[in-house]
Amino acid sequence: MIIECDRCYARYRYDEARFEGKVSKKVRCTKCLAIFEIFRDRAPETTGSAAPAKGGEDTVLRSPDARKKGNEATAKRAAQPASRRPSLAELKMPADSRVALAVIAGPEAGRIYAVEKPRVIVGRHDADINVDDPEISRQHAAIEVAGETVTLVDLGSSNGTFVGEERIREWELANQSEFSIGGSTLMLILTAKG
Repeated sequence: MIIECDRCYARYRYDEARFEGKVSKKVRCTKCLAIFEIFRDRAPETTGSAAPAKGGEDTVLRSPDARKKGNEATAKRAAQPASRRPSLAELKMPADSRVALAVIAGPEAGRIYAVEKPRVIVGRHDADINVDDPEISRQHAAIEVAGETVTLVDLGSSNGTFVGEERIREWELANQSEFSIGGSTLMLILTAKG
């Protein structure tokens, strides 16, 4: 089965035999080091549109509280699917705000990248913002800024781009929206120029 960290949303293959007859088990995430609880007796939660984890499985077991907390947090952090993606001619930096991406989970947690042009590519190598994470594609996603509207666009990445547990192609981000690429979670930060 596949389990998922309720803090950084990293996914792992977990052998059910390791429950050793117990109803639940505490597991430490190797990425963010959080300890989270998984349950054997609950019906597995499937991730619908999310990409299957390596090996073709798509079952994710998380604690009931983590599922509820994750769904509430996702609703707060993510704005909505992009209704209409701005054209390249419409892209421009906001006049009153600075735009940045903060890595909040993953190998580069704590690092902040300034977004200084209206379209930046985020990837592992040969991108405008290079995030040192082996699970990220070379050119994984784009951040497109059209004034106060910021759109996240997946660039056909191998492991997908996620907002909460939903795999997305395009998504309109709000201030402090979080998204995951590879094993990293990033947050969009808009701050007033002053």
